[in-house]
Amino acid sequence: MMEEEELEFVEELEAVLQLTPEVQLAIEQVFPSQDPLDRADFNAVEYINTLFPTEQSLANIDEVVNKIRLKIRRLDDNIRTVVRGQTNVGQDGRQVKEITRDIKQLDHAKRHLTTSITTLNHLHMLAGGVDSLEAMTRRRQYGEVANLLQGVMNVLEHFHKYMGIPQIRQLSERVKAAQTELGQQILADFEEAFPSQGTKRPGGPSNVLRDACLVANILDPRIKQEIIKKFIKQHLSEYLVLFQENQDVAWLDKIDRRYAWIKRQLVDYEEKYGRMFPREWCMAERIAVEFCHVTRTELAKIMRTRAKEIEVKLLLFAIQRTTNFEGFLAKRFSGCTLTDGTLKKLESPPPSTNPFLEDEPTPEMEELATEKGDLDQPKKPKAPDNPFHGIVSKCFEPHLYVYIESQDKNLGELIDRFVADFKAQGPPKPNTDEGGAVLPSCADLFVYYKKCMVQCSQLSTGEPMIALTTIFQKYLREYAWKILSGNLPKTTTSSGGLTISSLLKEKEGSEVAKFTLEELCLICSILSTAEYCLATTQQLEEKLKEKVDVSLIERINLTGEMDTFSTVISSSIQLLVQDLDAACDPALTAMSKMQWQNVEHVGDQSPYVTSVILHIKQNVPIIRDNLASTRKYFTQFCIKFANSFIPKFITHLFKCKPISMVGAEQLLLDTHSLKMVLLDLPSIGSQVVRKAPASYTKIVVKGMTRAEMILKVVMAPHEPLVVFVDNYIKLLTDCNTETFQKILDMKGLKRSEQSSMLELLRQRLPAPPSGAESSGSLSLMAPTPEQESSRIRKLEKLIKKRL
Repeated sequence: MMEEEELEFVEELEAVLQLTPEVQLAIEQVFPSQDPLDRADFNAVEYINTLFPTEQSLANIDEVVNKIRLKIRRLDDNIRTVVRGQTNVGQDGRQVKEITRDIKQLDHAKRHLTTSITTLNHLHMLAGGVDSLEAMTRRRQYGEVANLLQGVMNVLEHFHKYMGIPQIRQLSERVKAAQTELGQQILADFEEAFPSQGTKRPGGPSNVLRDACLVANILDPRIKQEIIKKFIKQHLSEYLVLFQENQDVAWLDKIDRRYAWIKRQLVDYEEKYGRMFPREWCMAERIAVEFCHVTRTELAKIMRTRAKEIEVKLLLFAIQRTTNFEGFLAKRFSGCTLTDGTLKKLESPPPSTNPFLEDEPTPEMEELATEKGDLDQPKKPKAPDNPFHGIVSKCFEPHLYVYIESQDKNLGELIDRFVADFKAQGPPKPNTDEGGAVLPSCADLFVYYKKCMVQCSQLSTGEPMIALTTIFQKYLREYAWKILSGNLPKTTTSSGGLTISSLLKEKEGSEVAKFTLEELCLICSILSTAEYCLATTQQLEEKLKEKVDVSLIERINLTGEMDTFSTVISSSIQLLVQDLDAACDPALTAMSKMQWQNVEHVGDQSPYVTSVILHIKQNVPIIRDNLASTRKYFTQFCIKFANSFIPKFITHLFKCKPISMVGAEQLLLDTHSLKMVLLDLPSIGSQVVRKAPASYTKIVVKGMTRAEMILKVVMAPHEPLVVFVDNYIKLLTDCNTETFQKILDMKGLKRSEQSSMLELLRQRLPAPPSGAESSGSLSLMAPTPEQESSRIRKLEKLIKKRL
């Protein structure tokens, strides 16, 4: 029974003494030991077996047990010593606390005593200060009062928590009464020195008033404001009399006198009163600001009364003088007194869009900018913002309609002058060295727009800028209609007197093209001008949005005017295409009327091909050289001509019937010659050979390859029928019965033969997808607007089916 209890005790002890691997590792590092008893995995059985490996070794068991007991006693002694040491430390801590408790009590007593002495000193200072303050106030010793009052108020702040004590509260009330008395007394002194009524003017600054201003800085801010208000009102009283509404000098033509008067007054103030008021009061700036408020009100009143007498020159003169005066104020003062809400609205725009910070561009800079097609000027380092901008000139804004109407009239006259100059001077002379010349009138127009925009933004960035934008839009459209579209050459109907033989005998220099060299150059010049106007109008819109108020940006939109110039560009390109296309028409007509069944041998290219190439060589180099600065529009011209000429050529090709084998070979040779010329069209006649744009090459290759395939089908024998039909389907993948019918007509087959071949074609044609038949006739030709719309319809049907 005892043995079982001992075993349970050992197991419990081992469970309690089981340490984590981290703790065991730390113990081994701090107390390294080779004793097996110190190991974490100590096993008593193994340890005993080590001590007594054999039965004979059991003879000295008593000696081993005594050693172990001695070791246990030593360990108990060590543990007891450590525990007693910890107990002594705890007792020492309690002794320290008892000793320092008395010291802390002494510290508290010292701090309270110091506070009491300081408070009594403050109380003595406050009582004496209040007495002295009342005495000095009665004697108007403002210089001493200023220093004493600030000190008394500082001391009084220490007694806020003691206001419940009657004596302290009484002293506080005496200080407030002294402040009130000082305020009333100082206001009375200023009223006496600067009376509101009468013409009495003091001879110079007063030391008493100067010290009184120092006292007012400490008193209620309303005292200071009242002093400033009365002084400024008295200082400007003469101005209101001199420039009354019924006085001759009050009108806009003598506005300079107003600004000259205030400049004299500011000089007079600095000489007489500059040292009387503290510098931080900024009295000179306050006088100038109040003058600006009064002037703005008076000018607005007189302009409303005499609105019919305001002319644009007079208005601009007054605005210029006013903005100059505002610039003078910005150089003289910092604007620190502009704190009321109305002036915040008059602050200048941010630096990035402030027109006042841009120096007036010189004519040379403007011309350079217009040559580059840019309204932006090289800007000099910007000056600081003008905080006084609009402080007076805002009153002119309601009358800026006079300026807008004047600009409307001036621009109308400018457009009329452009029209007259164009009629008198004629179109620009051809100049292939520099490309198509931009009409100089458009540069003049945008230079004038630039000046108007800058000038108007200096006057206002609100509704007048919107009104000016509307005027700009009006005359951009008029320029596009009267100067550009109105001067495009008119196409004329072709004469019917031309014969095939005469066309085939054309020589270089013959007048087949409808437009002369001068007319072609004019069209290119108008196209270049329209492109310049398009780019510059976009920049004009951006600049207008920068100048105008943020709330009005959405109302600036020149998209309609840009579309107008785009239309002029498209019309110009279309005219050039029609001209070259019409010049080639007689040659194609001659091709279709030749007797191709009578051609006996294949020779060089046919005369009609030579005629087409001649017209291309005449027109395209002129157009390319004149559109050198607008390369993308020359590429558009080439693409549009290819899209127009190739379908027309295939249409005339179908009219060549019947055709013999030799005739088809000759046509195939001619078609290849035209294909090579068309591929070389963008650089034809040029010393610099450029690779044609991929978009253009794709159109030419696709269209002319189709023409070659048609001729190859015509050249193929029609028997056996199955081989002929299969060959047709193979060569013309998007073929249909209508095209097949035309090819059979070209071969000269009879209707009876055609019917069986058509029936065979229908049998061997793969089933077309939905909508294919409706677009089959168009598929023979190069991409056209109709074909594109057909493709779009197919795509829509496929999408609907999938949905």
